[in-house]
Amino acid sequence: MDYRQINDDFAVTGQITAADVATVKAAGFKSIISNRPDSEDGAVPHDGIEAAAKEAGLEFRYIPVVASNITPDDVAKMADALDELDGPVFAYCRSGARSTNLYMMAKQLRG
Repeated sequence: MDYRQINDDFAVTGQITAADVATVKAAGFKSIISNRPDSEDGAVPHDGIEAAAKEAGLEFRYIPVVASNITPDDVAKMADALDELDGPVFAYCRSGARSTNLYMMAKQLRG
């Protein structure tokens, strides 16, 4: 599984599966954020990934975001998650771009 390290505390990738959670944990991440809606074409439902994360001792947050319509509420939820979750945080969506954009907006919101 390839991922992009945005900084020491945050990385992104495209869609993962429950089987990928062990790799995420082995890489040292403490939390996972899903930014991909379950209803999106090709999405793996987040509940299986969330269960695997919790079983592995990782925190999980589901913040589904429509790529073409990121709202202020989406940004606030992401900012809250980044404040509340143990890091480093691993986020995923379809390609990683949405999670990256949301991260940058959340960081701007909180300064």
